[in-house]
Amino acid sequence: MENGLDTMFQVSSNPHVRAKDTTSRIMLYVVIALLPATVFGVFNFGFHALLLVIVTVLTTVFAEYIYGRCMKKNITVMDFSAVVTGLLLALNLPPDAPLWIGVIGGAFAIIVVKMLFGGLGQNFMNPALGARCFLLISFTSIMTNFDCDAYTGATPLAAIKAGEGVNVLDMVIGRTAGTIGETSMIAILVGAAFLLVMKVIDLRVPASYLISFILFILLFSGRGLDAEYLVSQLAGGGLMLGAFFMATDYVTRPITAKGQYVFGVFLGIMTGIFRLFGPSAEGVSYAIILGNLLVPLIENFTKPAAFGKKKIRKETSKNE
Repeated sequence: MENGLDTMFQVSSNPHVRAKDTTSRIMLYVVIALLPATVFGVFNFGFHALLLVIVTVLTTVFAEYIYGRCMKKNITVMDFSAVVTGLLLALNLPPDAPLWIGVIGGAFAIIVVKMLFGGLGQNFMNPALGARCFLLISFTSIMTNFDCDAYTGATPLAAIKAGEGVNVLDMVIGRTAGTIGETSMIAILVGAAFLLVMKVIDLRVPASYLISFILFILLFSGRGLDAEYLVSQLAGGGLMLGAFFMATDYVTRPITAKGQYVFGVFLGIMTGIFRLFGPSAEGVSYAIILGNLLVPLIENFTKPAAFGKKKIRKETSKNE
């Protein structure tokens, strides 16, 4: 056809849904939602935490830009997805971790987990969590050392696992040891509320995750209806950050509604198993990574039947 009108008949892969939101706008909303936890983390842990956040984010953006240039692909850094990955990874790092940890983790998240699998929308696991697990395995002593100028000693979850008492109010506010962005339950919930109001996320995955985790703790912790212990489990570690900001990742969660509920329940059970019966006091990162790997299987069993498919089957069985 002439005048380029043949381009009007080119159809992209499904789903064909038109929406006002763009990838860059959604990612920008996520960055804004992470700011309360980030600001509190810097306030709580000091200037080095700020440097670690900046270095990690710059690394993820630079790694994506360099990879795109070297592989002669479209430069996608303006969609803010690399910023989100870097920020999430930084918030999952110990506050006094050396800056090179952020560089190695950021490069691994973008190049290995994201870009080598095709870029945004093609990665099979959350890049930030994939990088965090890589760092935990490769640099265990650094990634599990939460001593800093502000706090020394074990994290609240480690203290609970050892049978020690903790200050639940401090855990809710965030005046405790931990990674940069996980300590303040209040700051995380403020950011999560923003995402819910802007309709970036819904409650299917977070609610099913948290409810199943609560039920698991009630059934298997041996503490019964101990409200203080339950709140400390919810406020401690990366549970809230993982439930609202990483388990809800569009790419690595199921797309079916039923699948999202199944996914959330799986995460809650696995987190409970890791925390109660595993050697470590935490388990959110590994639970979400395992859930990401099972997403294709979950979607296969929860996908809705095609329109008219059941009826055709019934008619076929009758004719036989």
